[in-house]
Amino acid sequence: MLDVTQTRIPQGVIDLGVGHPSLGLLPLEELRQAALHRLSQGNPAFLQYGAEPGDGYFRTELAGFLSRHYGFSLEPDTLFVTAGVSQALDLICTAFTRPGQVIFVEEPTYFLSLGIFRDHHLEVVALPTDADGLDITALEAALRQHQPALVYTIPTFQNPTGATLSQQRRKRLVELSQEYGFLIVADEVYQLLYYHQSPPLSLGSFAAAGTVLSLGSFSKILAPGLRLGWIQAAPRLLHTLTRNGMVASGGGLNPFASAIVRSALELGLQEQHLHKLRNTYRGRLETLLEALRQNGLRPRYTPEGGYFVWLELDPAADSQVLLEQAIQAGVRYQPGVRFSSQGNFAHALRLCFAYYDSAELKKGIQRLAAVLRSS
Repeated sequence: MLDVTQTRIPQGVIDLGVGHPSLGLLPLEELRQAALHRLSQGNPAFLQYGAEPGDGYFRTELAGFLSRHYGFSLEPDTLFVTAGVSQALDLICTAFTRPGQVIFVEEPTYFLSLGIFRDHHLEVVALPTDADGLDITALEAALRQHQPALVYTIPTFQNPTGATLSQQRRKRLVELSQEYGFLIVADEVYQLLYYHQSPPLSLGSFAAAGTVLSLGSFSKILAPGLRLGWIQAAPRLLHTLTRNGMVASGGGLNPFASAIVRSALELGLQEQHLHKLRNTYRGRLETLLEALRQNGLRPRYTPEGGYFVWLELDPAADSQVLLEQAIQAGVRYQPGVRFSSQGNFAHALRLCFAYYDSAELKKGIQRLAAVLRSS
């Protein structure tokens, strides 16, 4: 999902509000090798319209890759190829919701997903989160008042807080989905980006329950410009997606990019790049956390993966008001209120450590701390 600044930023500003990798981390050489490998095979089939769920060879290779990294076995028929998670969310809303229906989201949540839900005219009900992710007790209470079509969650290294849903809560969430008849849409783009201990199993491990749609993307583990992702779910749910008019008309989504990434998987290039990203991001996260500590700032949670750190200021502070002052001082962030469907978290802000190297991260936090001290 695109997660960039929405205003023009003056030159020299360290933009900790971005949500994507730096240019130096984009695997140009690896994808050149992958493209040469695929184009040299002499088989142009991947240039044709494809099967609605996506290229079968690619889904087979992807299933093997995910099985190794997720820690449970996936079959190709549980995978549906998408042009990224944003499109996956839009397809799911088209297939499984109707205007006016209620959906539950986390509070806070990824702010650009709210635009997709708004476009589908869905009624968003926000549920609180804590260090262990979505508050399941609050979910149970809300289920006594509403009948949601979907529950949208970012269970692992959540955007924006960095919190991770505990295994116990994951299990209970799935039980509730079966009991109350709602679908779980798990945005799991950060599942493989852990920098210390591996997180709980992906919610895709519960796909056989028939109520889970787990979303993944190569945007975070290879390159955003590929516009390539997947939905993992029970085959009967995926069959509903194949009947989408756009999919039926155009055939499988993104067959060319799928073919190139298939070669990246076959050649081990994705594996190598994932290892590089983990090492790089681990160092950047540690740098950011240490810089915050040295400047007297403490994040709400200490993430062990993903892209983001969530900082909560004095309750009287307004990070949106402070933003212009911060930009003038040479640093930018995402104000917390953008991540709330209810207009909350004015006192919070999100920082991204994925884009900048250690020196820039330290400088950015020094500038931010100076602004906060003077406010």
